[in-house]
Amino acid sequence: MLKKLSLVTRKLSPLIILVLFTAAIWVLHNSLRQFHYHQILQNLRSIPFADIVLSIGFTILSYLVMTSYDHLAIRYIKNPIGIAKVTFVSFISYAFSNTIGLSLLTSGSIRYRLYSSWGLSAERIAQLVAFTVLTFWLGIGAIGSIVFIYEPASIPILKHIPLHSTRPIGYLLAVLVISYLLTVWCRKTPFHFQNWELQLPSMSTAWIQLLIGSLDWMLAGCALYVLLPENSEISLVQFLGIFLLAQVVALISHVPGGLGVFESMILLSAPSIPADALLGSMLVYRGIYYLLPLTLAALLLAGSELLQKRTQVSKALVFAGQFGRTAIPLFLAATTLTSGALLLFSSVTPAAPGRLNWLKDILSLPVIELSHFLSSLVGVGLLLLARGLQRRLDAAYLLTAILLAAGSLLSLLKGGNYEQAALLGLMLVALLPCRAHFYRKTSLFNETFTLGWNVTVLLVLGSSIWLGIFTYKHVDYSNQLWWQFTLHGGAPRFLRATVGAVILLLVLAIARLLRTAPKDPVEPGAEELNQARQIVSQSPLTEANLALLGDKTLLFNEQQNSFVMYGVAGNSWIAMGDPIGPPEEAQALAWTYRELVERHGGQTIFYEVGTQMLPIYLDMGLTLFKLGEQASVPLVNFSLEGSERKGLRYTYRHLNKEGSSFEVYPADRINEILPELRRISDIWLKEKSVREKGFSLGFFDESYLLNFPAAIIRQEGEIVAFANLWLGANQTELSIDLMRYSPQAPRSIMDYLFTNLMLWGKEQGFQSFNLGMAPLSGLENRSFAPLWNRIGSIIFSKSEHFYNFEGLREYKQKYKPVWSPRYLACPGGLALPRILTNVTSLISGGVKGVFIK
Repeated sequence: MLKKLSLVTRKLSPLIILVLFTAAIWVLHNSLRQFHYHQILQNLRSIPFADIVLSIGFTILSYLVMTSYDHLAIRYIKNPIGIAKVTFVSFISYAFSNTIGLSLLTSGSIRYRLYSSWGLSAERIAQLVAFTVLTFWLGIGAIGSIVFIYEPASIPILKHIPLHSTRPIGYLLAVLVISYLLTVWCRKTPFHFQNWELQLPSMSTAWIQLLIGSLDWMLAGCALYVLLPENSEISLVQFLGIFLLAQVVALISHVPGGLGVFESMILLSAPSIPADALLGSMLVYRGIYYLLPLTLAALLLAGSELLQKRTQVSKALVFAGQFGRTAIPLFLAATTLTSGALLLFSSVTPAAPGRLNWLKDILSLPVIELSHFLSSLVGVGLLLLARGLQRRLDAAYLLTAILLAAGSLLSLLKGGNYEQAALLGLMLVALLPCRAHFYRKTSLFNETFTLGWNVTVLLVLGSSIWLGIFTYKHVDYSNQLWWQFTLHGGAPRFLRATVGAVILLLVLAIARLLRTAPKDPVEPGAEELNQARQIVSQSPLTEANLALLGDKTLLFNEQQNSFVMYGVAGNSWIAMGDPIGPPEEAQALAWTYRELVERHGGQTIFYEVGTQMLPIYLDMGLTLFKLGEQASVPLVNFSLEGSERKGLRYTYRHLNKEGSSFEVYPADRINEILPELRRISDIWLKEKSVREKGFSLGFFDESYLLNFPAAIIRQEGEIVAFANLWLGANQTELSIDLMRYSPQAPRSIMDYLFTNLMLWGKEQGFQSFNLGMAPLSGLENRSFAPLWNRIGSIIFSKSEHFYNFEGLREYKQKYKPVWSPRYLACPGGLALPRILTNVTSLISGGVKGVFIK
């Protein structure tokens, strides 16, 4: 029941955020009902420059203190990492999470990416993140308990219920903080949660947590306090209470950056300060405390991307470049979304009259009007392209660069807004060097927009409409406004820009609704198999031949030179191996496959994949589980000489003396011996009491076997064993799929077949022989290893009674192969058991096959 409730809450969270944001806008609208837009601008411009500098200083100190969260956490988990590295990742993660919100998801994922590349295990990183989150909330508890008890603030919003001041909240926070300190002081043994161990910090570390957490929140509050108007009759302690309460409510709401929620709570809790002046101060605070650090973080990432191409770059920057593969698209998506919002907000607010008077001597009125209208359309375009950047679309990269340049130019033409033009230019400069991160060649219209993204776009568009209505609420609206074109006609421009933005959004939404529905999975026809056969013939990977079984759906790219083979079981869409085709095409096709799965509401899974595409699967948000290791025997120096090959040499010579012989039948002659091969296969299945498998394993099918040559073993002239051969392009790899033998075959027939195949492959110029995978091998049973690895390692070593995994690896090891890992890329968590069941069902030919040989 709790699991279902959690799932429903998670799916509905974007709608809940939309409702909370709408409520916050309604509160703002009512609080500012009697004020004019120009009053807010006047109060904003009246903030002394010295106060702005002071606020920037407090902001810098606050972020420096925030980075000490990670420094203290690194000391707590006892993993020394350089100060510069820790400061870099901490600043980036906090700049991102403070502005975007969802701190556990954003800053947690950023920390995982970078800290894991520096050698921290997943368990250590989880402990570090938990420690920083605890320090964050301990800071609120410590400073909040003091402020709320010493100088309780009234809460007008709660005046109709008993809790009308913050003093009871202060007592509660004090109890929680004291309880934490007592727990640290009294308990010397760690807490255990299933396989997790949580060691409490020392008493001195706990006091430092309280100190830096409290100092961080005090500095953040001071950064806003110094921006308040001079005549504000409110002390610093009183304001800190209001500030902390507003921040907590904003954090709980999960609205990105607490936008609207934070402002509403401040306005409601500080009625003594004029609302127009207070809102002006908070707008400046938003720019200083949120947008400036985010912009700096984006520029730092772009700079590291450029620096990593230099040969003299330090090891830390190389790690930063690896981290950038995941972080850079996310940051650029966030900055592009911000750019779109800025353009929409500026299109619904009047330009500075002085700048318009200056522009009229240079530009004609139609140019100004058209620039204003087009800037709103560019803003909508950037909102939508942010999703494409997050999904690494090459078209989104190109169009974003064009629209940022256009937006920067239009900002100048429509009102001389050089500040906005410069900011958009900086975002363009940050985007340009990151071309390599946007490799997906697919249509923008094929990209799915999640409920969260739809809500985000609606939030921005709705906010711009409200801002325009608030700005021009003194204007008497009439039909004539639509056709008024004057230099200072802000209201008509707002109406035309808003309608243009809404119409553009509706047109694009309708175009997406009218797109071709995704095809349901079907087995490939003769034409598709012929196309796959051409691609397989050029692939160095022998596993590509599994496509010719015909039991998997084939998804081709637009160029028809790559494909994904997949099957569907339940809600699991399972791709067999990596996409087949040129590497640059395979990456884009993997995303196309994920898009197809999402449109059907399924789960994206890649089964038995190698290491080459792992970064792509991680970019998709999938989790990696090691399935085992694949054995590949180098053939260049393979021979039967030496003591290590003594057993193979004996088997080879002994069976030759006993009348065994080896030959390779070419594919165009296989039909001559198919009846004999069928007889041997049927006998083998009956003797082993097994049924045919599929998906990742071949089965006896005449049309399938006609594609390949076959290795034949004869005993005194009669065929006793066979195996169909998979030949990699350019003699890279040789492998077998179906291997079957009759009861009359010698006991060492497998060794004899493999030995002959390796000698034959070496003679034909093949580089390696693929012995296939040893399931669950190479998994570590260590204290910090993932739970799946530990379970798999135990099964591997204790499974001799139902399947001898360990014996299979030992058998392959005698050929001295090179082992390479194979993975399952899929959604993590509690979905894994169901996914493994669905994979097994596909291989076994149905649920019944899972339990019956």
